[in-house]
Amino acid sequence: MKRKLVTAILCASMAVGMLAGCGSSSAKKSGGDAGGKTEMKVEGDNVTTLNVWTFIELHQKFYTTMAEKWNEEHPDKKVRLVLQNMAYDDMHNKLSLALESGKGAPDIADIELGKFPSFIAEKDIKLKDLSDAIAPYKDDVVQSRLDIYSKDGVPYGLPTHVGTTVAFYNTELLEKAGIDYTTIKTWDDFKEAGVKYHKATGKDFACAETSASWMVNLMLAQKGGDYIDASGKVNMANNKELKEVLQYIKDMQDAGALATVPGGQPDNEEAYPHYNNGDFAVQIMPFWQTSRFTNYMKDLSGKVAIAAVPKFGDSDATWTIGGGGTGTAIVASSKNADLAAEVMAYIKLSPEANKEVWNVLGFDPVNTSVWTDTSLTENPDNQFVKYFANKPFQPLLEMKDSIGSLKSLSDEKMPSINNVICTQLLTNIYESGSDIDSELKSAQDTLDNEFSS
Repeated sequence: MKRKLVTAILCASMAVGMLAGCGSSSAKKSGGDAGGKTEMKVEGDNVTTLNVWTFIELHQKFYTTMAEKWNEEHPDKKVRLVLQNMAYDDMHNKLSLALESGKGAPDIADIELGKFPSFIAEKDIKLKDLSDAIAPYKDDVVQSRLDIYSKDGVPYGLPTHVGTTVAFYNTELLEKAGIDYTTIKTWDDFKEAGVKYHKATGKDFACAETSASWMVNLMLAQKGGDYIDASGKVNMANNKELKEVLQYIKDMQDAGALATVPGGQPDNEEAYPHYNNGDFAVQIMPFWQTSRFTNYMKDLSGKVAIAAVPKFGDSDATWTIGGGGTGTAIVASSKNADLAAEVMAYIKLSPEANKEVWNVLGFDPVNTSVWTDTSLTENPDNQFVKYFANKPFQPLLEMKDSIGSLKSLSDEKMPSINNVICTQLLTNIYESGSDIDSELKSAQDTLDNEFSS
């Protein structure tokens, strides 16, 4: 299997890299952050050992905890996970070589969203079709999150969360400026509120991203656009919807409704203090940003409300999208591939696992059957329920039936596209004031050159 592993990663790539799972008292760990190993201790006969590779150390804790629950519920199919944690590039490169050579591959591997397309680009895909393993949970799982790890309708990866894009409003700041966040329904409302807020306070309402594309991707999906056309070609220079989105954000910037933020986006260690200090009042981010608030913006506890994102008018098209992610794949040649798929589907998609995704990580579970369990989602002892000013799952339920995605996220060209967007296009437009048409043409030329070489 020959493939070109693109070294540029999605700007969203490390979104799920902050995962924090439950510890496992029956697991033995050795090694450091890169190269660390966790081995489960499992008693009894007929225990199957499954080797797991990941680039996120804390995935090991979550996986072993859920594997213990699997063993309790399936005493006739116990598993012993042996998990190896490696540096990001090392793991993906090692996995690629192992699959190409047919030697040394694990049974299970985490593959980051930005790398995933390269592993399913060829006709001879070395990952297992997960349709059967997903089937017991499929009706409750957000389809668009399965689609980003699929090819030709066949799923090859198991998602961890939805990453629903939502709005985080600092209600204290907005109230002082005479703004009711619950009245913001459209992007025109958002712009109007931003201008009003800036005039009243002299501070910035929201941010124009330069190192990420959370808001751009959202607005592009809402307009029914994408970065790749129907024929599979990169579409930047002649992309009507993308130009409209970039211009709309530029118009908001010119009107004082938003400004660039240090670090280029809200999920950045340079940006956290500015939000914590009240320099910005709004974040348009995936739902997993909840964990960043509780960890890095502690002064805002009780002041931040989560709401549905604005829309363009009364459109019934995609309302919101998922952002970031890591897909867990099964190596097709593994002698235990069927069992590995069944176990990991339980660990990633079952209601039991998804309750822990919310309780421990603060992420929006990909299995939406737990979204209506108020004993879970409104538990007054939950740290995220305590932190936020309203019910966190309220906007999720509001947008539940309209969570889409960009089809290009599962295309092998997307890592390069997103790299150009986040290192060139947005910075030049919103930091340097460059002409949008010229920058889109430049982005097109850069990508055409890469893919024609």
